[in-house]
Amino acid sequence: MRRQHDVLEIETYPEEAPKTVAHVLALVKKGFYNGLRFHRAEPGFVIQIGDPQTRDMTKQASWGTGNSGAPIGVAEITKKRRHIPGAVGMGHSGSAKDASSQFYIMLRASPNLDGRYAVFGKVIKGLDVAAKIQKADVLKKASVRE
Repeated sequence: MRRQHDVLEIETYPEEAPKTVAHVLALVKKGFYNGLRFHRAEPGFVIQIGDPQTRDMTKQASWGTGNSGAPIGVAEITKKRRHIPGAVGMGHSGSAKDASSQFYIMLRASPNLDGRYAVFGKVIKGLDVAAKIQKADVLKKASVRE
């Protein structure tokens, strides 16, 4: 008997965040996100993934500090895209130009984040799945559908 897997579908905004979208899609195509754990899960607020250290449970204390090692180098922040439920944005530790591989999904509106982070997509299917994700849940497979 095959188990049905929970699916999240994200639509990207290449017209507003071309370098960010290209960077994240390249990581997806390389399999970077496969097997990573969500290192942040705040119920009713946000979930976040993208730290390769999350493959190692013994490094849990430093989860959220790692990345792909290659920053995007630009902060594609636009007033057009807001932090609404389902918004997908790039996480960073200080400067939006340093964003690399960590991205988050908003579970509720957070206008205080608008203009501080690059929103490069939105969840178009599975926001209910995102809402159930807990810290240390594994992303089995990320893929791109053209």
